[in-house]
Amino acid sequence: MRICVIGTGYVGLVTGCGLAEFGMKVTCVDKVVEKIDMLQRGELPIYEPGLKDLMEKNVTSGRLKFSTNIPEAIRNNLVLFLAVGTPSDEDGGADLRHLFTAVEEIAENINDYKVIAIKSTVPVGTAKQVIQRISKRAPDATFDVVSNPEFLREGSAVEDFLHPNRVVIGTNSKQATAIMKDIYSPLYLIETPFVITNNETAEMIKYASNTFLAAKISYINEVANICELVGADVHVVARAMGLDGRISRKFLHPGPGFGGSCFPKDTRALYHLAKKKGYDPVMISSVIHVNERQKRRMVEKIKRRVGGDLNGKLIGVLGVSFKPNTDDIRESPAIFVMKKLLEAGASVQAFDPAAMKEARKVFHEAISYVEDAYEAANGADALVLMTEWNQFRGLDLQELKTRMRSPIFVDTRNVYDPQKMEQAGFIYEGVGR
Repeated sequence: MRICVIGTGYVGLVTGCGLAEFGMKVTCVDKVVEKIDMLQRGELPIYEPGLKDLMEKNVTSGRLKFSTNIPEAIRNNLVLFLAVGTPSDEDGGADLRHLFTAVEEIAENINDYKVIAIKSTVPVGTAKQVIQRISKRAPDATFDVVSNPEFLREGSAVEDFLHPNRVVIGTNSKQATAIMKDIYSPLYLIETPFVITNNETAEMIKYASNTFLAAKISYINEVANICELVGADVHVVARAMGLDGRISRKFLHPGPGFGGSCFPKDTRALYHLAKKKGYDPVMISSVIHVNERQKRRMVEKIKRRVGGDLNGKLIGVLGVSFKPNTDDIRESPAIFVMKKLLEAGASVQAFDPAAMKEARKVFHEAISYVEDAYEAANGADALVLMTEWNQFRGLDLQELKTRMRSPIFVDTRNVYDPQKMEQAGFIYEGVGR
């Protein structure tokens, strides 16, 4: 089957490479010439473990190619996956400009029956708008629109695509459903659950899933903050909670708040959608509020530990990406914290195994970029662990302490044991401990 993937970001690239791995003939297209040039040279514009090998394998096999010729790709392929970005707009809703630009291009070039599969995260009702826009521009066109949301975790996206928890297919068309099932037929062999529903329900599943996970994070962060006030250990609390099968242990990890390209954007979008429909989603509003407050609390922790005034202090930061195994810094708590440190007069020297290039796009020369965790400690008044990369888990504590001006360690991910840190001579600050 011949497939076109429009958009070569995280979702588009993983989708294109994954579908090629399933045996499909895939063309990934993008308007950004530089990005396509990189891909044609075998270079990835993003950091995602396992993706480069998957891409090279399928390019070599002839099942995967890249192009800027979007009209030709639309005309020559049966299934068109929309995988363009849908960032937040100014009022918190989803910005669908890129999506509708792609839809207009489809309408201009549709030449026979097409299945248009929406991978991008979009508000409920978007599939209906896509149908209306294409029908208006190309009234004689034959096509179906399928809502096929992605559930890819950055850092584990390849594994998530090839071995998903579920596949959601939203459409009222039997023909489109059959085609989508055929595309994902390799997943039947590993007994992947398929959820077949209408467009609106499929669109809602994506937002409801991400907002629920975000709610778990905000909830355990609230519990952690209370634990600090009453002398309880949130790690033990979370572990005991997670042993209850109704709750589960996943996403009960306190920290500096959630970030990335999905949770912040999707919670805001669902909140905005509900308000637009005349409903006040109090719980979702609280999830967003708690998350923003949690990031500010991390700054206050650092400020308190260095004596109440950040002006003139040198702070070392370990980790810039919003989570390990990715170079994505979108809405990363680390970025927020570093900006606040700079605003308060502190100097920052930071290290991240993958995201230094992205950090430079934000901070330019406002911070110092160092080569490893130990260099981040040089002369520091405090060292702040913001992202739990594996290489930060077994640092030589005596080496760190020797390099620092003051042995203050703020561990926003609770990677280290408080007692061991104190025994090593550190002034240690975790979250909820």
